[in-house]
Amino acid sequence: MILENERVRAAVDALEAGDVATVARLFAESHASLRDLYAVSSDELDALVEIATSISGTAARMTGAGFGGCTVNLVPRQELRRFEEAIVSQYRARSGLGARVLHVQAADGAGIIP
Repeated sequence: MILENERVRAAVDALEAGDVATVARLFAESHASLRDLYAVSSDELDALVEIATSISGTAARMTGAGFGGCTVNLVPRQELRRFEEAIVSQYRARSGLGARVLHVQAADGAGIIP
């Protein structure tokens, strides 16, 4: 758990600096930790992460409590169409299951409104 806390802090710094390569590396380390140390991933989640990270500049990791088939991905804007096509087609081919891509954009978190 301590390593994950350190990864979160490092990810914040990398995101603020626009260092996508470091964010991608930290996401990969986090996913591997959840998969290998906590055994909360699955073949299907691992497939989603592998497909996602085959798209240049994309960071991916499972999210939530695991076992549910959800990943969070940071995808370069110019790769969004390619990313979605890869996820939908390759995931079905690998798992026999359908995948849905939800496009979201980061926003400021909760705060105090004066």
